[in-house]
Amino acid sequence: MSFSPLTSACSSLGVKSSSLIVQLGFHTAENNKFPGAFVSSPKRTKTKKFSIACSSTDPLLVKAARGDPVSRPPTWMMRQAGRYMAVYRKLAEKHPSFRERSETTDLIVEISLQPWEAFRPDGVIIFSDILTPLPAFGVPFDIEEVRGPVIQSPIRFEDDLKALHPIDLEKLHFVGESLKILRQEVGGHAAVLGFVGAPWTIATYIVEGGTTRTYTTIKSMCHTAPNLLRTLLSHLTKAISEYIIYQVESGAHCIQIFDSWGGQLPPDMWEQWSKPYITEIVSVVRNKCPKTPLVLYINGNGGLLERMKGTGVDVIGLDWTVDMADARKRLGSDISVQGNVDPAYLFSPLSAVTKEIQRVVKCAGPRSHILNLGHGVLVGTPEEAVAHFFDVSKSLNYDGSSQNHSMEESKLG
Repeated sequence: MSFSPLTSACSSLGVKSSSLIVQLGFHTAENNKFPGAFVSSPKRTKTKKFSIACSSTDPLLVKAARGDPVSRPPTWMMRQAGRYMAVYRKLAEKHPSFRERSETTDLIVEISLQPWEAFRPDGVIIFSDILTPLPAFGVPFDIEEVRGPVIQSPIRFEDDLKALHPIDLEKLHFVGESLKILRQEVGGHAAVLGFVGAPWTIATYIVEGGTTRTYTTIKSMCHTAPNLLRTLLSHLTKAISEYIIYQVESGAHCIQIFDSWGGQLPPDMWEQWSKPYITEIVSVVRNKCPKTPLVLYINGNGGLLERMKGTGVDVIGLDWTVDMADARKRLGSDISVQGNVDPAYLFSPLSAVTKEIQRVVKCAGPRSHILNLGHGVLVGTPEEAVAHFFDVSKSLNYDGSSQNHSMEESKLG
C-alpha cells in the first residue's frame, strides 16, 4: 500500500531510522522481529505531574484516556475476540448460539480472555453485544444465522411504547459477574473495558426491526413522529446510563459508547437526534463515576469530530477514513483520541503493518492516544498479524526530549 503525502509533521516516513526517531518523538526497544523497527536507548526526562485524580497503579490505557503522561501508547482492538481466532471458532462449534456465548458467564469470561492469553493487549473488552440489554427493558430479540438481529415487535407507534419498562439489571447479572471475574483475572496488567450502544444506534434496531442499509423508517420518523422517537430515545438514555454505571460498579475501568450508525445521519441531524442523548449519558455517568473514562466511537465520523467532542467524552474513537493528523488538528490537544489503523492492513506484509503503526502513533502525538484499529478485526485476519500489531506497539517508547526536538523541527520547517 502507498501512503498519501502529508503536509503535517507526521509525514516523511522514508528516512533513516535515527532521523525518524527524532521526528516521531519515541524510541523503540530493540527487537529484530519487527521489520522497520528502530533501535535506540532513550534518555528519560522528568515529566510534570498533573492534578487529575488518578492512581499511579491505574492501567496504562486509563492514564492515556485521561491525558496523563504514559511511556507508550496503550493498545487494544475493537472486535478483539472473535472469529479470526482459531480457539474461538473451536469454542463456537460446541456452543453455536451467539446468545448463549454472550449471555453465559463462563463463556463470556473464556472468550474475553482468549486474546488476552494470546496477545496481552492493554485493554480486555467484555465479550458481549450492544443489543444484550434490550430484553432487560422490554425489547426481546433473536439473532438469526443469515439475517442477524431480529426484533419481532419493532416500536413504531405510540402503543408500542407500552412494552418498555425501566431496565432490570438483575436480568444482566451475567455481565456484572463476568466483569468482576475479568477484573480479577487481568489484575492491574490491563484495563477491563465495558461498552454500550448509543441511544440512536440502539433505536435504529428497535424501530427498523433489525439491521438495515437505508435507515428509512427511523429517519422518516424524525419528521413524521418526532415525539414518539424522542420518548424512545429518552427511555434508552436512562437505561443505557444505568447499564454503564452497573458495568463500572462491576469492575469496568473504562466504557466505550458505540454510536455505530450515528454516521448514517447528516451532521445537523446527528446534532439533534443523537448528540443530546449521548451528552446526557455522559453527564449522568460522570456524576456517579467521575474517574471512569468514556470513549465515543462512530463509524464514518469524519464530519462529526467537533460535534463528538461537544458531548463531553474523554476519548474520541477515529475510524480509518479520518487522517490522524487532521483529527488532532481539529480536536485539539485537550482530548484523547483512539485509533485508527485500517483493519485491512493486517492482511498486508508485516513490514507494512509496522510502518502504518509508526505513522499513526507519530501523527497522534506523544500523549492522549490509545492505539487501535479504525474498526473491528476482520474475519480471516491472520493471528500472526494481530500478534505483530501488539508486539510493535509494546516496543514503542515515548521520549520527552525527542518530542521537543521534533516540535522545534516542525516549526523551522
